[in-house]
Amino acid sequence: MTQRSPFRYFRTSPAIIRLAVMMYFRFPLSLRNVEDLLHERGIEISHETVRFWWQRFGPMFAAEIRQRRVDRMRGSRQWRWHLDEMFVKINGETHYLWRAVDHEGEVLESFVTKTRDKAAALKFLKKALKRHGRPEELVSDRLRSYGAALKALGRGDDREMARWANNRAENSHLPFRRRERAMLRFRRMSNLQKFAAVHASVHNLFNIERSLYSRANFKLNRAAALQEWRGLLAA
Repeated sequence: MTQRSPFRYFRTSPAIIRLAVMMYFRFPLSLRNVEDLLHERGIEISHETVRFWWQRFGPMFAAEIRQRRVDRMRGSRQWRWHLDEMFVKINGETHYLWRAVDHEGEVLESFVTKTRDKAAALKFLKKALKRHGRPEELVSDRLRSYGAALKALGRGDDREMARWANNRAENSHLPFRRRERAMLRFRRMSNLQKFAAVHASVHNLFNIERSLYSRANFKLNRAAALQEWRGLLAA
């Protein structure tokens, strides 16, 4: 049975919707910045239209990107995960964004909670392990919630807490912080969870790490990532 296109009720071209969503998540732009950039290309839409598009199609794009990458990663060794949590303000109230990052800096999982106790850490770890499998090593800071949650899961002996060992996770927060400043922060916990999940998938797809490749290989990798993006949700 042929899958029905998610764009079937929209008069706008799917290519324009993909472009608007990609610009919003790939670069630290506000909704009005995306509106202005599309206007320069002759595309007249409102910034509220961009908001509706990313909330409607962003999770779909992210789910397809994540599924493709999970399928590829399950066939390889999961060497090391880096676990960390970051503080995020929502209407002046502190929330916690838990993140799991692999040994190459790819964000595997993002999870938002109001607390950072054992229950929150356990829920986060169960979600990550169910989706991505079990890594050989875990690296975290000295937060006791990780130790209690790992003990409940029958792990903990392979947990590393050495100084500077978790820099991989700390550095992975920087792209999200840049986007947070451009958005003037968040107003609802559900929006933070949705945005963090979509942003992680889009960042993983376009994080080419140009410093590790020659110019020629970087251009090939960038073109491949863009081609994969243009093929998302294709009928």
